[in-house]
Amino acid sequence: MLKLYNTLTNQVEEFQPLDPPDVRMYVCGPTVYDFAHIGNFRTFLFADLLRRYIKYKGYRLRHVMNITDVDDKIIARAVEHKMTLRDYTDKYINYFFEDFDALGGERPEEVLRATDHIDEMVELINRLEANGHTYATDGSTYFRIGTFPGYGKLSKIKFEGNIAGGSERVDADEYTKEDARDFVLWKAAKEDEPFWSTDLGAGRPGWHIECSAMSMKALGETFDIHAGGVDLVFPHHENEIAQSEGATGKPFVRYWVHAEFLMVEGEKMSKSKGNFYTFRDLVEKGFTPRAIRYLLLSAPHHKQLNFTLEGLRGAESTVSRLNDFKQRLNELNAEPGSTPAIISLIEKSQNRFEEALDDDLNTAEALAAIHDFVRETNAAMAQGIVKSDDRQALLALVDRFDSVFVVFGEAKKEMARCLRSQDAAWKNCV
Repeated sequence: MLKLYNTLTNQVEEFQPLDPPDVRMYVCGPTVYDFAHIGNFRTFLFADLLRRYIKYKGYRLRHVMNITDVDDKIIARAVEHKMTLRDYTDKYINYFFEDFDALGGERPEEVLRATDHIDEMVELINRLEANGHTYATDGSTYFRIGTFPGYGKLSKIKFEGNIAGGSERVDADEYTKEDARDFVLWKAAKEDEPFWSTDLGAGRPGWHIECSAMSMKALGETFDIHAGGVDLVFPHHENEIAQSEGATGKPFVRYWVHAEFLMVEGEKMSKSKGNFYTFRDLVEKGFTPRAIRYLLLSAPHHKQLNFTLEGLRGAESTVSRLNDFKQRLNELNAEPGSTPAIISLIEKSQNRFEEALDDDLNTAEALAAIHDFVRETNAAMAQGIVKSDDRQALLALVDRFDSVFVVFGEAKKEMARCLRSQDAAWKNCV
């Protein structure tokens, strides 16, 4: 039975979907104003591993991810580059998926752009207004925190006093609020900024309302899993709960699953410190996508990961050994038949792998199971006891492992020598 740490309850719980074998999962996607960095990709690859393991367990998954393609930073960058909002964000959406694909990411069943769902956001805000949760001032609409008694149940933050309910990102503009804790649902139009004409007035959506409207449209008013980085717990996910449950009166999400922060060389990633890396920066340094993926998945998602270039070089050696192992196994000239010891090794290794991932996706233990399997299989091949049926069964298990981790890939499929260009898509490399 898969067990996951649920941020809502602060407990590791058995995962029991609402409508088995169907699972509905939403993941907060990128804000497309620039290239995604490796901290972003730690979260997205954790979600990819969760997605893959849910499918490995035999569930039918519907995975939805959003694209935030309107906010203050995006608007500022589009204006700076003299581009329309759509043209500017199209470019970075393409870059994101080029990087995501190269890292072995499996695309969600549905990817939703915020700007394609303005009507759904307005409808949700109208429902909140009908339920007494909103107020309007100067053309903007706000969620009144005081009308939702459960506010804070995800983050466990105590809200006595005047604690801001928004973030720098949400409230960078000056808007008049009744209470500093309240957050904006709809921002009044400003000069020279994109806006939509709606029955709320001319304006654009706040950040939080996007995910509530899109996730409930695609997955229903209550669904199984909502995942993202731990930095989103407050205020973003806390506000999602308030506005979703404030509109529907139903529980919004059953399992909230978050990936911890990525540190780089022991510090917070910062351009000024010289430890800020995009995926493309690392590829330009000669590192392969498989090694980057391996390192980002090497620590369990609920623990901070210290990403270092030395560690990445070690990951390069590791994935090279894994690839060499798979190649030797593929090329093994084995006698017909099978060996009981190999059958036992396969069963033991698969059980250990699954037990590790069932335990709140303990990737460190799962990778240890893979490495012990490789070591013991290498010894068996050296002894000449691997027979033809064994070889097929061993390769099948490698494929099972790789359906989750995607680290045994062949080097010829890498993008290791692709060139970065801000004006053109990556070139295919062999």
